[in-house]
Amino acid sequence: MQEENKTFIMEFHLLGFQNLHSLKIVFFIFLLVTHIATLSVNIFLPITVLIHRHLHTPMYFFLSQLASSEMLFTTTIIPKLLHMTLTEGITVSVTRCIIQLYLFSVSTNAESIFLTVMSYDRYLAICNPLRYSSFMNFRFCLQLAIISWAFSFLSTLIVIIQICSLQFCGSTDIDHYYCDLTPVLEHSCSDVFFVKLQIFVFSIPIAVFPFVFIIITYIQIVIAILKIPSTTGKQKAFSTCSSHLMVVCIYYLTLITIYVIPSSRSSLGLNKFLSLLYTVVTPLLNPIIYTLRNQEIRSIIENRIFAKKKLVQF
Repeated sequence: MQEENKTFIMEFHLLGFQNLHSLKIVFFIFLLVTHIATLSVNIFLPITVLIHRHLHTPMYFFLSQLASSEMLFTTTIIPKLLHMTLTEGITVSVTRCIIQLYLFSVSTNAESIFLTVMSYDRYLAICNPLRYSSFMNFRFCLQLAIISWAFSFLSTLIVIIQICSLQFCGSTDIDHYYCDLTPVLEHSCSDVFFVKLQIFVFSIPIAVFPFVFIIITYIQIVIAILKIPSTTGKQKAFSTCSSHLMVVCIYYLTLITIYVIPSSRSSLGLNKFLSLLYTVVTPLLNPIIYTLRNQEIRSIIENRIFAKKKLVQF
């Protein structure tokens, strides 16, 4: 009888950031500029790698895949966030909410896997340089990329199919700016035990294993670098890994802060702010880190700027 009296909901109302008041326009402009910059940089990297033959290496190939996951990530969330910033929240159907959750999860999982693959690439390049060229050929890299994307899409799809079978009831309000997993499950009046069990099971190969694998590979890399006799050789080896290590640290520190550390109602605003850093700032920051700390890409940018200056002067 109690089950019959429940009112099932077919849509959610994403509240977004409702306390901005006079800062609403400033926040909208910040989001718009950041979004355009993020798309530009993440499109620039794959195109640059594609048109310059000397960049056709495993490191730049996987960097292009990482940029693609960042584009999927930001285009899934930011356009709706821009909309709700001007309209004091938006209403989305449960179906569209789950689609957003699916695409967001796929991009997050793909980023984790590609960061792991890139650490393996750096490990081979530094610890087994003689076997690197024969082992990390284009065919193998392409197979790794296909497997990574396929696993991200399929593993997420299994969880999403289970979420689609849930029923949602109660308040339609979600105090967030996108359909994240936790607030969506909180609105379910069905048993979510099996959903949480699936999430836990898939988090091992997608989050836990990559994290442990990256730590182990970097321990091996540091040991190998310390054995290099010349200071110049050590600096060059460290420089090839520093960008990747910075991105890995940003990725896992943010995820741990948002999803692993328990949050209370009073810290909901802080959690949304940290999520904002992860969804808005990080996709822009990652390619900039790789660009500014990479001599080859930096040289291409400098040459283009110099060529344009000469053309203007002419």
